Amino acid sequence: MTIHSIGSKAAVRSAEARVAGYDWQALAEEMSGYGCAVMEKLLTPQECREIAGLYPDESHFRSRVHMARHGFGKGEYRYFRYPLPELIGGLRTALYPRLAAVANEWNERMGIAQRYPDEHAAILKQCHEQGQTRPTPLLLQYVAGDFNCLHQDLYGDLAFPLQVAILLSEPGEDFTGGEFVLTEQRPRMQSRAEVVPLRQGDAVAFAVHNRPVQGSKGSYRVNLRHGVSRLRSGLRHTVGIIFHDAK
Repeated sequence: MTIHSIGSKAAVRSAEARVAGYDWQALAEEMSGYGCAVMEKLLTPQECREIAGLYPDESHFRSRVHMARHGFGKGEYRYFRYPLPELIGGLRTALYPRLAAVANEWNERMGIAQRYPDEHAAILKQCHEQGQTRPTPLLLQYVAGDFNCLHQDLYGDLAFPLQVAILLSEPGEDFTGGEFVLTEQRPRMQSRAEVVPLRQGDAVAFAVHNRPVQGSKGSYRVNLRHGVSRLRSGLRHTVGIIFHDAK
């Protein structure tokens, strides 16, 4: 397959401009309030189709995971190898500083000493120094009956606390069901579920593990997990952008 738009420098520059065009104060407030925020139309339909079209080509990937074999759910996904497709790598680089500001503010509120560097290359350097050298961006594929159990993508001792998923397929046309779900467990309370409606090209940024919640005596940590509900029909592709590398 010949990749035109997603492998071009122009596409990378365009993606960077799109990332800069969002109201990041509003998105940060949404993430802090609910654990997630939606960036509408981050990718064009053509870009979505081209990224989804990479799935059968093994040359782009380092491994394939069949979720049922590991108790993760039902369906499969593939981890990209380095070098990443330029558009995906460009989005990873462009999104990271915006999310690092949120992550650092959260850690301050939760009393966590760790701070994340401003540039994505710096956190990758930290990962590689700790033996985490395998790329984590992935392409997921679901068919009817598939689902993804609630989980957290940590991958190593150094884990960046936010990640992004971009829906590449169109709900109601390419598939039905398959909603993105985020759950939150607060101390001594029942779990809260957040179902995030996405259209083709929309991205959701969300907490991987913990986030702070303001209580009567200051901020406290809540625990989050994410997953995908059962696909009822069709074919669904998603690209996941995780900002730290894996062991």
